[in-house]
Amino acid sequence: MVNGSSIFREDMTIEEISEVANGYIESKWRSIYESMHEQLTAAFAEIEDAAYGLYLDQLMPFIFEQLEDSGFSTMEKLNENDFVIGKCLVFRNSLEKWGTEDNRSRIFWNVIYDKQGCSVGTILTEIPHSHLKFDIPSAPVIYSLRESVKEEVLQGIWRIKESG
Repeated sequence: MVNGSSIFREDMTIEEISEVANGYIESKWRSIYESMHEQLTAAFAEIEDAAYGLYLDQLMPFIFEQLEDSGFSTMEKLNENDFVIGKCLVFRNSLEKWGTEDNRSRIFWNVIYDKQGCSVGTILTEIPHSHLKFDIPSAPVIYSLRESVKEEVLQGIWRIKESG
């Protein structure tokens, strides 16, 4: 928080939200990674990919809390067997289809709603990670889509990954 206010404003577009979220991630991801690296390397030996959830539990909640403080809603109704990390990243709303074993890419999506319950779009959270050891080879990235219907969001993810 800056001077007791949120990093987001209730009138922001989805593109502005993603830009501010990326600024936050860029400023924090490496220091959190380095401070947790030894602990998460040990955790990876036991729980493998779930170690990345422990990392995201430290990095991502601030973004979602700040969005909520600004009047946005970021979480859908959960199913009984949903697995959630980082406060609002739901595994059933993610894809992991890209990269090599040492630099995989999982993308989570969250539809963002304003105070009136209208969709402003979707943020995509891309998490680069290794399946061979605990390693995050580059900063997580937030993308924005104007779409909010699942099929259109999936098409948007494929567009981003094929163009990038």
